[in-house]
Amino acid sequence: MNALAQKLSEERRARLAAERLLELKQAELQAANRKLGRHAQALTVEISQTRAQVETFRDENQRVKSDLTAAQQRIAVIERRLWHSIETIQDGFAFFDGDTQLIGANRAYLAVFDGLEEVGPGVSYARLLQLITEEGIVNIGDHSAADWRAMMMDRWMTPDPAPVVIRLWNNQYIRLIDSRGAGGDVVSLALNITDSVRSERALKVARDKAEAANRAKSAFLANMSHEIRTPMNGVVGMAELLTETPLTEDQRLYVDTIRNSAEALLVIINDVLDYSKIEADKMVLHPEPFDLERCLHEIVMLLQPKAREKGLEMLIDYDLFLPTVLIGDPGRMRQVLTNLLGNAVKFTLKGHVILRVTGVPDGNAAQVHIAVEDTGIGIPADKVGHIFGEFNQVEDAHNRKFEGTGLGLAISQRLIRLMNGEIWVDSTEGQGSTFGFRVTLPVPDGAAPVLPKLGPGLRRVLIVEPLVANRDILARQIEMLGMAAEMVGSGDEALRRLAEGGIDLVLVEHGMAVMDGFELAEAMRAVGHAQPILMMTANPSYAETDPARGLVQGLLSRPFARRDLFDRLARLAPPVVVATPAAKDASLRVLAAEDNRTNQLVFSKMLQDQGLDLRFAANGQEALDMLETWQPDLIFMDISMPVMDGQEATRRIRALPGPLARVPIIAMTAHAMDGDREAMLASGLDGYLTKPLRKADILSAIAAHRDGGADQSPAARIAASPLR
Repeated sequence: MNALAQKLSEERRARLAAERLLELKQAELQAANRKLGRHAQALTVEISQTRAQVETFRDENQRVKSDLTAAQQRIAVIERRLWHSIETIQDGFAFFDGDTQLIGANRAYLAVFDGLEEVGPGVSYARLLQLITEEGIVNIGDHSAADWRAMMMDRWMTPDPAPVVIRLWNNQYIRLIDSRGAGGDVVSLALNITDSVRSERALKVARDKAEAANRAKSAFLANMSHEIRTPMNGVVGMAELLTETPLTEDQRLYVDTIRNSAEALLVIINDVLDYSKIEADKMVLHPEPFDLERCLHEIVMLLQPKAREKGLEMLIDYDLFLPTVLIGDPGRMRQVLTNLLGNAVKFTLKGHVILRVTGVPDGNAAQVHIAVEDTGIGIPADKVGHIFGEFNQVEDAHNRKFEGTGLGLAISQRLIRLMNGEIWVDSTEGQGSTFGFRVTLPVPDGAAPVLPKLGPGLRRVLIVEPLVANRDILARQIEMLGMAAEMVGSGDEALRRLAEGGIDLVLVEHGMAVMDGFELAEAMRAVGHAQPILMMTANPSYAETDPARGLVQGLLSRPFARRDLFDRLARLAPPVVVATPAAKDASLRVLAAEDNRTNQLVFSKMLQDQGLDLRFAANGQEALDMLETWQPDLIFMDISMPVMDGQEATRRIRALPGPLARVPIIAMTAHAMDGDREAMLASGLDGYLTKPLRKADILSAIAAHRDGGADQSPAARIAASPLR
């Protein structure tokens, strides 16, 4: 029993152990199942995420494929459009790769190789050169085919091929422009420039014809100038001589009409010639030292008779601190000033014309400002902007009161621009105009003005002048000299001021109403006023004969230059050094070479009262023959003469031995075109006078020789008139 019970007990313990083991295994199995479940769950999540990523990648891949397809389509469209555009270009267009093989070309490029099937993508540039030479497509001129191809290939292989023009068999001209990229690819343009080449040829032919026509025009103008001036010399010269002879009133009227008409014709001729030269770019400046103030006074004196006829006052206001000697073209400067002053006198019916000159130092030069003011008819506002145009005048062409070509201002503007200056106008209709210009002119060494040193006795000056504008000018000049200026407008006012005392000098105008300058001088002396008197007069010869001349200490011929004012003040308050002209040499020997007998007569009559030993030669050879037995001091040489012209005669004189080779020779000629002056002076001439000759110009040249002496240079010795 015990054994059975024990066995049962053991079985029970074994069963219990088995059950516990089973429970343990079950627990482990459950734990393993739970872990496996968790792992399966995690794996499921991971699979789900991976599946989502795969789907995302699939979608993105699809989008990329879609975008790539769209891009390829767009590229295809762009490429198609690009080639379509290239095909529409009329000029050739081609691409080559780095190995010089053709990638593609438009029809215009390939048309040159029409019928050659191998010309297409893949053909080399060298093969193209070979084909166009072998097939005769290109005109290689004098080159051999091999040399031409080598030349073109060398060009092609350079980093930056220079453009080249080739000529095709059908006379078409092609300009090749090749551009090499960074990778060696080349873009080639073949531009058809046939029309341009033909246009250039046509233009060259037209230009040659125009230049030939211009040369013919210049030659015609030069010839016409010579042909017109030669007889005009006789007309003007004889008219001038007639005025110096006893004439009836009617005869003087006739002579003045002839002379004025001839002068007017010369002005027209000069304007037309000058305008033609400017239009042909033949106008050349000839700068040299000249006295600007003297030039101004010469012009004013020339225009003074016309101004007096109209009762106009002409005044000059020249800056005392501006040098008078400057470097420029005196002839062209005189021409501009004559135009401006002449217009002022022409278009002013009453009042005055004032010429104002001021200067601003600019290193070794001076900015010269010149203004011409008048009280004339003025210019309408709508015409001011056109006044410098060709053939323009203030008045209408069908209702003209004033003569003229209408070229003067246009020529003046061109001349001032040629001098690198500016010209302008300011005008009010019915009140007057001011024309002015500014130029910068070099100043020679030693040309600075030297003001007089006034003594202590000259401190206060009384200016007696009815014209307000002239009073203002004189007051400024007096004050610049360090004196005080007081102004009155009549003799009665002057006497009242003198009675107050303190006046050291009286500067009085001769021609005053009620009491003129001499009457004032008599009244001053009658009441005991002893101040020195300087009188300004427009008629010095008449003033010199006045009975009261001894009451004034000096006469100033108006308008007067600063040297005249300085000279008069020097006599009142020395010291001032004033140059005086040398005495005339009555035995001066003058030879005139002139083939025209009328001109010989005019020349001799102009100089008949100068006490000269004057002889004539009919040509250059005759002048040379005369020099063998007679040595002149001065020669006037006509240029156009038979047998031997003036230039050749001058060259031969300059080649003579001894002092004869240095005799001054002045040209007198009807040639007036630019270039004539240079050619004549190059032959050895010292001066240049154009026909018709003026007596004043001839006398100035003779006086310059007398005064200057043989030691001076020809330019300083001969006061020759420039081209005008």
